[in-house]
Amino acid sequence: MSESPNITLIKRLYESGMAPEVTAEVMAEDLVWDITPGFPYGGVYHGWSSAGSDFFGRLAPNFEAFGAVPEEYFADDAGHVFVYGHYHGKAKTGNEVDARFIHLWTVRDGKAVQLRQAADSHLIHEALKG
Repeated sequence: MSESPNITLIKRLYESGMAPEVTAEVMAEDLVWDITPGFPYGGVYHGWSSAGSDFFGRLAPNFEAFGAVPEEYFADDAGHVFVYGHYHGKAKTGNEVDARFIHLWTVRDGKAVQLRQAADSHLIHEALKG
């Protein structure tokens, strides 16, 4: 069985490490980036530029390295791609973290229009403690 085109699209984001040229091609201009409450800088961001600067721009300085490691992808017929995986990071405190996540992407007309994230926020906060 061949892979869903929506899974292929979302896999490109993870495999690229969110490279600017890939995000520019894959993300819709009206993207909604919804990070679970309780996660550092959790909230709803509108547009990739806001998600990039207002979320990642505040989160990234706390880490020497941080990334999403997808483990499984699932798609439905309504344009959703479910990604189960974990975040792996090394905080500037020296603590390492592996925290599970699930990402629910919505894809329309070949573009990612929404991400809804749920993650083990507690482990991330613990890693950030000195």
